[in-house]
Amino acid sequence: MTAHEFTLIVDGPDLQDEVLVDVLFEAGFDDATIGRVGSIQYLDFDREAESFADAVLSTAKDIEATVPDVRVIHLEPDDLVTMSEIAEKVGRTRESVRLLISGDRGPGGFPVPATHFRSRQRMWRWQEVALWFAEKLGEPQVAFGDPGRAQFISAFNAHLKWREVDKELQHRIHQSVG
Repeated sequence: MTAHEFTLIVDGPDLQDEVLVDVLFEAGFDDATIGRVGSIQYLDFDREAESFADAVLSTAKDIEATVPDVRVIHLEPDDLVTMSEIAEKVGRTRESVRLLISGDRGPGGFPVPATHFRSRQRMWRWQEVALWFAEKLGEPQVAFGDPGRAQFISAFNAHLKWREVDKELQHRIHQSVG
């Protein structure tokens, strides 16, 4: 088994309440650090599991089962990255990455930004960038992480967003029918 680090952003009751801290500890969440930044509540994990996906899926399911009013709403690290974050993850300079993005170096075809392409604060989807580096440059995945992990994070967060939107849609449908 391998230790996997990740953060779950949650909504619901205050998990720093003493009673809930005890409930979580007794349920096996002794590998979690509970925190809050403003109104955003999170749990940092260093969880042992066969894979990153196994760690996240079982943890999210268990936290919602242990504290029924808690909803997992996001998984970090997020899929969106800046040019500087790309450079750090791939072990290159920011200028090297800028040249790859612009097509002035490398094979071209760098993924398009996820944010507006004219924005000064462009961001890219890490899963697309990681796959581009692996497929187009043949760079070892160890240097910048497993592209499958980035794809999982993106898919998991999309699932959480869909779950939230679907709940709202169902509520609106029931209101319009009733």
